[in-house]
Amino acid sequence: MSNSEIKSIILAGLFVCLTAAGAWIRIPFPLVPLTLQVFFVLLSGMCLGPKLGAMSQVVYIGMGLMGLPVFAGTSGPHIMFSPTFGYLIGFIVASYLAGSVTRGGAKLPRFLLGSFLGVGAIYFCGVTGLYLNLNYVVGKDISLLGAFKIGVLPFLAADTLKATAATILAYRIVPQLKTIEPRVGLETKR
Repeated sequence: MSNSEIKSIILAGLFVCLTAAGAWIRIPFPLVPLTLQVFFVLLSGMCLGPKLGAMSQVVYIGMGLMGLPVFAGTSGPHIMFSPTFGYLIGFIVASYLAGSVTRGGAKLPRFLLGSFLGVGAIYFCGVTGLYLNLNYVVGKDISLLGAFKIGVLPFLAADTLKATAATILAYRIVPQLKTIEPRVGLETKR
């Protein structure tokens, strides 16, 4: 296994852990508490690239589906029938989009675009899942506009803040990540 592959695996694992920890960090914010999941999802794509970033989110969701307590609410396979499951699927798409837009090394506007496209992907998947769940699983008649009002508007200010913070941090650390080389094994000088 090459140093580059080891570095990628370590960083992907780190973002799985950070996303899980971000689900449990709650910061008081008007209307709804702010968690850091979206922040770490966006960073995963921008720092790891589209494929590895998305894969880190697949692993995160897989852990939650297996029942490990990594989601903000309950975990386990039953979460697939929850009104919020679409948002989790959106994490994969968001990480991929954020990584795709910022892949070529990036200027600050590209990081900003990647972050906001990522948030948009989370909202698109989340509102779609919310609409389908409420209409066809729960049996509550709701319009797409109604799903948008309850699934986006309360979170918009906090997610704008998280996307901006992820942009600034990624802009600063992505160039540094390219210079890190892991050392394999113990080396001794003679």
